[in-house]
Amino acid sequence: MRVFFTSLFVCCFFWATAQEDFLARQYFNDGEFDKSVVYYEKLVKTNPNRLDYTEGLVACYQQLERYNDAENFLRQRLKERNAMPILYIDLGYNFTLQNKEAEAEKQYNKAVDFLDKNPNYGAQIGSKFHKYTLLNYATTAYKKAMVLNPALNFNFQLARIYGEQGSIEKMYEAYLTLIIEGKTSKSNVLRNLDAFVTDDPNNDNNLKLKKILLKNAQRNPDTLWNELLSWLFVKQKQYGSAFRQEKAIYKRTEGTNTNRLIDLSDIALSVDELDVAKDIFEFVLEETEDSTTRLDSELQLINIQLSQDEGAALDAVEKKYKELLQIHGIKNTTLRLQIAYAKFLTFKRNTPEPAITMLKNYLEIPLNREGVAYVKFALGEILVYHRKFNEALIYFSQIQQKFKNDVIGQNARFKVAQTSFYKGDFNWALTQLKVLRSSTSQLIANDAMQLSLLISDNAIEDSTQTALRKYARADLLAYQNKTEDAITLLNDILENHKGEKIEDEALLKQGELLQQLKEYSKAVFNYKKIIEFYGQGILADDAHFALGTLYEDKLNESQKAKDHYEKIIYNYQDSYYSPIARKRFRKLRGDAIN
Repeated sequence: MRVFFTSLFVCCFFWATAQEDFLARQYFNDGEFDKSVVYYEKLVKTNPNRLDYTEGLVACYQQLERYNDAENFLRQRLKERNAMPILYIDLGYNFTLQNKEAEAEKQYNKAVDFLDKNPNYGAQIGSKFHKYTLLNYATTAYKKAMVLNPALNFNFQLARIYGEQGSIEKMYEAYLTLIIEGKTSKSNVLRNLDAFVTDDPNNDNNLKLKKILLKNAQRNPDTLWNELLSWLFVKQKQYGSAFRQEKAIYKRTEGTNTNRLIDLSDIALSVDELDVAKDIFEFVLEETEDSTTRLDSELQLINIQLSQDEGAALDAVEKKYKELLQIHGIKNTTLRLQIAYAKFLTFKRNTPEPAITMLKNYLEIPLNREGVAYVKFALGEILVYHRKFNEALIYFSQIQQKFKNDVIGQNARFKVAQTSFYKGDFNWALTQLKVLRSSTSQLIANDAMQLSLLISDNAIEDSTQTALRKYARADLLAYQNKTEDAITLLNDILENHKGEKIEDEALLKQGELLQQLKEYSKAVFNYKKIIEFYGQGILADDAHFALGTLYEDKLNESQKAKDHYEKIIYNYQDSYYSPIARKRFRKLRGDAIN
């Protein structure tokens, strides 16, 4: 029974302490310091060794300007055996708040002098100085502790302080020392450096870092410096310079692998730096004997050729595909080649029949579950192009059933909806889209929402669904790369269905297709018309974003681009484009983007 009552007492004690702790913090955070101080006084009395309660009580006294109470309390604590030296800093800061700098300095120096007795308190003392933004004292404490005990390393803390002080070169040196000594990872350091460099090669911070890295590279031919220079050049969008560093790394590591080169090529492709990407893939082809890497590089080079020259000699490209098939054969490791060639035959050569036959034959060889899904997905897309809608729906539905919770399964469901839309089966399309609107993929969810609203709004307004069926045909023509035919059909909608809800959809789609044909002024006209006549509609943010990217990326009118991004930020905060517009706006304004 005695044990029971003892346990009960202990539980009650801890529960009461937890309650007082919660209330003390809550009142402090709410700015009710007169209430918070009551609880902290209780907590300090019952838990004298809890440093957080001591700090909380002192902070309350200071907020209430009860500086004498704070001083008396701290002096009493400092008289205790094994008193924590950081209490000198708290006492000094109490004097600073009263503008008694001479008294404050005495206490700060006592804290620093304590390191002579025990340098292992360097972390606590330096951190406390840092907390009060006493940066010079913090650097002094960290450095002194490191001198007294060489096993200690506070370069990370020092680097952050140098950054706050604006001593950028010292900060860089401290971070780089950490990497050299193996005290932290390169990725950890790069995350911290990222806040200080921009995409401007002439930015002062960028130039300082480049100078330090080059100086270190000359002293010590370690690939670390090439890696850091490559990172900096990528940040500065100097992908060619980054490639030179990656080549040096590859040579110095005796061509162990091409992963870093491939990663850089992916970055170059993502920002349309096609010439650099081409150079990288050609270099990889010269250097590697790995068949998979070689094949991937060859396929990427074909894609770049088709992207750079829309009038590329298709016969030559087809010949290249056939050569690759001859070299690599038809096997489970050449899936990407089979799909790429089939899509080329369909979307570039307008010959879907041999592509369909080829992929159906490819399904006969042993493939893993994912491989079968990717081939069926490509086959479905080609069948849609060939207007074999029912057969395409079978393949998409099979993928959807087997990969319900996977991205490819969600993409397949969207393809079912899109194919049904092309087919004119709007009700079934809506059924599929309703599920996808809660997709874990934001892009799929957004596309599903757009198509769902397009169908539901226009199907209700027009019982004959004449304009909606025309739009579906135009969308299919665009999918088939029959861009001019699609534009003509959309023009028919705009002329014969004026004032109907589908008008803004037709304007937006036509604007996108005009952009593909590089008829930018006509595209601008369409987008502006949406904003003028449908400014409160669901596509207004799409039009603003389309104009922003068009002005920024194609017309070099950054101020106009900023204006449209700003409208999205302030007027369409729930828009899918809002975070992208904010990032682009800040970049055009000259902000440092992490």
